[in-house]
Amino acid sequence: MITNTRSDRVKQVRALGRRSAREKAGLFLVEGRQAVRELIRFAPETIRDLYLDAEATERHPDLREMTLSWQRDAEPDERRFVHDCSAQVLAEMCDTEQPQGIIAVARPVDRALEEVLAGSPKFVVVLTNVRDPGNAGTVIRGADATGADAVIVSDSSVDIYNPKVVRSTVGSLWHLPICRGAAIEDIFARCRDAGLTLHAADGVGTTLLPDVELSTPHAWVMGNEAWGLEPEVREACDDVVRVPIYGAAESLNLAMAATVCLYASAGAQH
Repeated sequence: MITNTRSDRVKQVRALGRRSAREKAGLFLVEGRQAVRELIRFAPETIRDLYLDAEATERHPDLREMTLSWQRDAEPDERRFVHDCSAQVLAEMCDTEQPQGIIAVARPVDRALEEVLAGSPKFVVVLTNVRDPGNAGTVIRGADATGADAVIVSDSSVDIYNPKVVRSTVGSLWHLPICRGAAIEDIFARCRDAGLTLHAADGVGTTLLPDVELSTPHAWVMGNEAWGLEPEVREACDDVVRVPIYGAAESLNLAMAATVCLYASAGAQH
């Protein structure tokens, strides 16, 4: 059992909270029962290590069973590591203040832009200049729930492997194709090549959401939480769409607006 909170291993896992450390190691941190469960179900080959809090596994036997199944399913030449550790060690490694007893260290799962747009996608969501981790993760979760074909996160947005993003996806990070790091100009060009109409979602839009044709292939383009989409990004899209507000609210936040738009797409497509 790992009990030394100052060990090199603990420091290395803790460092994955920083983007520079994640990029150097090619690894990221996954925290919480549901996120780890979905990681084991959908991308077990990307896991390098699992860490279990001994106290938490006594209260939640399913955690131990999850890790045992992950080990049992390994190929003969594939080494999989499960580490028991004290509650103090797990807390030291985690980004959250209230760990749930299990964390994983995994390799990235994002795909190339060409790959996520292959196969005639019906609707996708593009995030540009999105900086809030909770918003980015919630949009990914909403895209998963609505059956979107992909999420594309531009190079100007938050890192999808930020621990707060990973937690807020609640496992959706492994459910649908995700691309990160492409420039918005390249994203738009590839989307057009894939036959997608670009709908900019912005509060200044003159087209109302109920009036948009969403039965044909399209991409929703979502911008910054504070200032929305930059003028040149809006102008590069085919139209600018506004979610109508019927009450006294000044606006919807990014994640809420994205979810409303994606459900409109899901309704039109399905």
